[in-house]
Amino acid sequence: MPRLIPTHEVPDLDLPLIDGGRFSLAADAGDYLTILAFYRGKHCPLCRKWLQELNGLVGDYAERGIKVVALSMDGEDRAQIARDEWDIDNVPIAYGLSEDEARAYGLYISNKREGSDEPDRFSEPGMFLIHPDRTLYAVTLQSMPFTRPSFKELLGALDFVKDKDYPPRGTVE
Repeated sequence: MPRLIPTHEVPDLDLPLIDGGRFSLAADAGDYLTILAFYRGKHCPLCRKWLQELNGLVGDYAERGIKVVALSMDGEDRAQIARDEWDIDNVPIAYGLSEDEARAYGLYISNKREGSDEPDRFSEPGMFLIHPDRTLYAVTLQSMPFTRPSFKELLGALDFVKDKDYPPRGTVE
């Protein structure tokens, strides 16, 4: 599994969006940052809560030049159901992330538990903060569905980062 290093370029992503069109990291970056919120899929109630929090903050992020997008390995049908059932109307939802693309970002991969509503394979959550030039600022990865960063707390932290020109950490290879 690759380890992406802050200040280094991340792989491009080009995925379809539920509301039509595509999300391309190279073409659709935020003015200041892009947040890639990788979620497990429609089967995950913690993802629902996490993305609902983000959904309520999209305008606050946009005011700061930060674009957000949620991504998963779910196909179009499952991603559409998640969007509709979770009332996610502000966060663009990209779907069809391949396992290879998930692995290129260092995401953990899980197999379906017997008897569950999970897809056969899916990625565990991760959040990436990426500059417009596609260099990584920060990353958080999880191998389990719990203990994710709060988008509300992150908003305040990013105000500090921008105000103090706080450098990326974890840059030593």
